[in-house]
Amino acid sequence: MKKVLLVDDSRISRLMLKAIVQNEYPNWQVDEAENADVALAMSSEARYDIITLDMNMPGRDGLTIAPDLQSNCPGVHIALLTANVQERVKDQASEQGLTFIPKPITEEKILDYIESLPD
Repeated sequence: MKKVLLVDDSRISRLMLKAIVQNEYPNWQVDEAENADVALAMSSEARYDIITLDMNMPGRDGLTIAPDLQSNCPGVHIALLTANVQERVKDQASEQGLTFIPKPITEEKILDYIESLPD
């Protein structure tokens, strides 16, 4: 069973992502965090396999907390979900080993990402 953490300050975005993942992978554990602080606390207590990370959140943004999440969950796969499609953001995501997924989020984008990951 995979463990997934959805980090987004938008409750609607988290609900949509959760529905996409649970519809395709009903046996997976899917947790939610509404900001960086909650995500860091959760990732220090549980080892996640996949994390989706919103770029723009109050407090620390996705690129800022990604290294801490990677430290807490060695081997984790992180997707940065953002409407900010500047090359600088894409480059930073790539440098940190994150997968860049442009918003708006679709079922196809999320499932393609999950299916591209190694078991």
